[in-house]
Amino acid sequence: MTTEQRTTAEQQQTGVGTGLPAQAGNPRWTTEVHRTDDALDTVAAEWDDLAARCATATPFQAAAWIRSWWRHYGRPGALVVVLVRRDGRLAGAAAFQRRGRFGGGLTNLGGGLVDFTDILLDDSCADRAAAELAGALPLRRPWHSLDLREVHPEAAAQRLFQHWRGRRHRFTDSLCQYLPAVPMEELLKRLPGKTAQRSRVKQRKIAESGVEVRTATPAEVPAAIEELLRLHFLQWQERGVTTEHRTERFAAHLTESTTGLVAGGRAAVHRYWLDGEPVAVNLLLLCPSFGGLYMYGAHPALRERLDIAGLLFGVALDEVRGAGIPLLSLLRGQEPYKQRWRPDQLPNQRLVLGPGRLAPAAAFRACRVRARQAVVQVLRTRLPRLKEALVARTRSRS
Repeated sequence: MTTEQRTTAEQQQTGVGTGLPAQAGNPRWTTEVHRTDDALDTVAAEWDDLAARCATATPFQAAAWIRSWWRHYGRPGALVVVLVRRDGRLAGAAAFQRRGRFGGGLTNLGGGLVDFTDILLDDSCADRAAAELAGALPLRRPWHSLDLREVHPEAAAQRLFQHWRGRRHRFTDSLCQYLPAVPMEELLKRLPGKTAQRSRVKQRKIAESGVEVRTATPAEVPAAIEELLRLHFLQWQERGVTTEHRTERFAAHLTESTTGLVAGGRAAVHRYWLDGEPVAVNLLLLCPSFGGLYMYGAHPALRERLDIAGLLFGVALDEVRGAGIPLLSLLRGQEPYKQRWRPDQLPNQRLVLGPGRLAPAAAFRACRVRARQAVVQVLRTRLPRLKEALVARTRSRS
């Protein structure tokens, strides 16, 4: 069966579906589980309407992003969409992918391309919608589980975690970093004296350089993303480019999703021109709680003339401040150019839900996850140059 529907006991008690009039003031709650590959397409308009009523929603939960990801990365037959309706209006929504054909495990969409995973809940009835969604999750067998990566500590998915009545686990996931959306001069006050002084000199150099910044329209996004990826490859060619970023499917997904996000006001693509030539492109994600620096490309020659981070951060700060957004998120990763600005740090979380009590096998998996996370933390904090050394070693052998 591709679609399952359920009506809560409250609906039955009020007489809905029995021919009796419903009592005034008692909402009718229903849930649906869709398993067809076009499930996201059929609810796209409702999905974005709900996202506008969900304070925690990020661009990664927008229909433009998840539909594009599913088209280019999803495994046919593996999509599971859970919907909660209050008097027919969408009040909760979540999209998952089955991890295996027969295992019964679910995970979030987006894979390693998303910095924040979440579900959607109507702010006006978030707790009840979360409880209904928890009751509708298709996790019935002892070996079933829902594994959500990169969940913000204040995400709507945390409510789902609270209402889940089976076994549940919370682990630390990737570290995200944030800066207050304040004028550049105020941001420089976070830096040590000499560093701040050097940064002011760099900012004056940027202001005097003649760099022109243009914001791409939705029609211009495809060309801008193609430009971004070309410059991204150039800037990282000596240090190793993420393999996935070189694939056709990533380019197609980034182009399609960004076009939709820009059209909906959930992203901005800034193109930088100098001496009549395009020298950098930056993709900035936008939502009420933060503006996120997702990906950029800059010509290597520009790095020799200007401070790239200072250039991008300055324009991004102006964008998010103009939109009344309180934070500039540097998203995941602890690259040196981010650390220089002394950002505030807040780790994401990994939420794992399953039916029943904790079985020995599940306990072993939980211990294994914690051990793996401890190793990753050691590598990140005590051996920061390990990745660079391994890349250099691999290049020397090739």
